[in-house]
Amino acid sequence: MSGLSRRDWGLGLLAAGCALAARPARADWGLPQLMALLSRHGSGKASFVEKKYIALLDKPVESSGELLYRAPDRLEKRTLAPKPEAMVLQGDTLTLERGAGRPIVLSLQQYPELAAFTESIRATLAGDQQALERVYAVSLDGDEAHWTLTLRPLNERMAAAVERIVIGGSRGEVLRVEIDQADRDRSVMTITPAAS
Repeated sequence: MSGLSRRDWGLGLLAAGCALAARPARADWGLPQLMALLSRHGSGKASFVEKKYIALLDKPVESSGELLYRAPDRLEKRTLAPKPEAMVLQGDTLTLERGAGRPIVLSLQQYPELAAFTESIRATLAGDQQALERVYAVSLDGDEAHWTLTLRPLNERMAAAVERIVIGGSRGEVLRVEIDQADRDRSVMTITPAAS
């Protein structure tokens, strides 16, 4: 898969999905209210800057591009720099594109761990708290103005790859997605939502 593992693609899509999920805020605040905000989102576009901190490297690897979501199940992460690549999730199919090479098409049914990541994306985008809690231990800290959603995998095989996913936002917008891997590598994605 030319340099990136299926797990990396799955993590990238999870970050992308979470980055596009939230919108207008409510007066009362808690996990049900955040899930309600997420469930109202039909489509969205944002730009991102992602830094990957890899133990073997002296400085982070930085990339940037755009995130696109179209309800009910199309999610795209299009990296523009340092080189073009794309991850497109449509239904149960993940398509990976790098440069001028032939796209790689994966059926999620053949990759249960990747399917679990993508189901968590769908659950987040749908604001489906029950589905999210089937895959992760979920906690929400802070208030509506500055909140942090922490996801810790329940499945042992997933936990062997990902320690936690931390999504930070303000009001109804996701502004940061941080993925801490079990091997201590991590990625931090900063999101700038497109103007409505």
